[in-house]
Amino acid sequence: MLDPVIKRALVSVSDKTGIVDFCRELASMDVEIFSTGGTLKLLQGAGIVAQSISTITGFPEIMDGRVKTLHPKIHGGLLAVRDNAEHQKAARENGIQFIDLVVVNLYPFEATIAKADVTFEEAIENIDIGGPSMLRSAAKNNESVTVVTDVADYATVLDEMRSNGGATTRATRLTLAAKVYALTSRYDTAIAAYMAKAAGVKGAGDTMTLKLEKELSMRYGENPHQSAGLYKMDDGNGVRSFSAIFEKLHGKELSYNNMLDIAAATGIIEEFRGEEPSVVIVKHTNPCGVAQAPTLCEAYRKAFSTDTQAPFGGIIAFNRPLDMETASAVNEIFTEILIAPAFEDGVLEMLMKKKDRRLVLQKQPLPKAGWEFKSTPFGMLVQERDSKTVAPEELKVVTKRQPTAEELADLMFAWKIVRHIKSNTILYVKNRQTFGVGAGQMSRVDSSKIARWKASEVALDLRGSVVASDAFFPFADGLLAAAEAGVTAVIQPGGSIRDNEVIEAADANNLAMVFTGMRHFKH
Repeated sequence: MLDPVIKRALVSVSDKTGIVDFCRELASMDVEIFSTGGTLKLLQGAGIVAQSISTITGFPEIMDGRVKTLHPKIHGGLLAVRDNAEHQKAARENGIQFIDLVVVNLYPFEATIAKADVTFEEAIENIDIGGPSMLRSAAKNNESVTVVTDVADYATVLDEMRSNGGATTRATRLTLAAKVYALTSRYDTAIAAYMAKAAGVKGAGDTMTLKLEKELSMRYGENPHQSAGLYKMDDGNGVRSFSAIFEKLHGKELSYNNMLDIAAATGIIEEFRGEEPSVVIVKHTNPCGVAQAPTLCEAYRKAFSTDTQAPFGGIIAFNRPLDMETASAVNEIFTEILIAPAFEDGVLEMLMKKKDRRLVLQKQPLPKAGWEFKSTPFGMLVQERDSKTVAPEELKVVTKRQPTAEELADLMFAWKIVRHIKSNTILYVKNRQTFGVGAGQMSRVDSSKIARWKASEVALDLRGSVVASDAFFPFADGLLAAAEAGVTAVIQPGGSIRDNEVIEAADANNLAMVFTGMRHFKH
């Protein structure tokens, strides 16, 4: 069929940006405009000829505006198939006139519930009923009806009407219809999540609502043949978005892999928020160096010394404003991304001389609560984020020897880092500096060997260090390997059926060992 000329429009918007100018243009093209409530008053006040929706329905708006557009003369005018003889006949017999254009955006439910002091009653009143109904009817009949939900599409619709004798093209109507269903889906998801939370639904319930909205397009995913994007996420615990927490100040666009590394680096540096200067260096989401020191530059030097090869092209995060001394030290090698809560005077200008390096400002702490989602070919895995911590007083000393104060400080430092490293994890720490990192091996003993080998590569002496394991030692061999390296204290979850053997081995080597009672697998 030919593209239908727009003769009658129904306009009802909460966001009134640009609506007066849009409707003035419609009126100039002899489009008959019908409207509701505040939108009608605004248009009439601007001198635009517009009629109340009640002139179509023959029924007043009632119940504080809750009921005004849910009427056969509205939805019949939207849903009628124009070249269907039976639909034409039903329209004539029931006094239904076709509606060619619908301009609706919805009550601001999400903005309402985002307010700190919102009441349940206020949230409920901002659930739009008539709006989504009209949008869905119009979008379903997109062969004949143009439906607009986004202010940004006003110009496109007007341009096409001017070029096509008052009609829009089929391609545009279909595109606009697709936007409708994306909008109503997100809208309903937000309402469902709010209702579940209000009902006190906790834990991984039988159903979960998850809203995703593209925030950034990625050039590709982990590899060039994979498409990818970054999406804002609302899982019922609030909206999580990159731009709310970070701001890229310089450098190329961020890639899929960059985003994973930023999440890994900031996840670890958050462990040291408010503590003395700390630096985290990450490569392929695993830390290759973490350290604390009296100055940020010293912390960086210590973190770098853990592994002097991996930091090239790595990601570095700081828990303090990046100062010139530290920035100059970092500038000695190429790094992909630097992340800091602030940059002192002159630092940005100096670092920006390397065009490819990304500089990222962390404006807010990372959210700690909420859910973690991992997709598989057969479904979505959902779990709580691993955000629980163990206080020093909660540790259980299981050996004859108690850890010294210095050992305890290193044990707690190591335990903060362990949960951010791929399992199986073995981590050696000395003087609040990582000395050897063993990650992602099938055997815990292999992880220990790798960590010891990495330390030897940079001539770090493991004597006097402590060791952390993300899960229990299933046998004494892993602990004995650490003892051979010169370790003096151990932190691990405990819980093996051979715990007694491991404890006996620790006592035989005069090691102090503490159990956390908490495992930190990271697959």
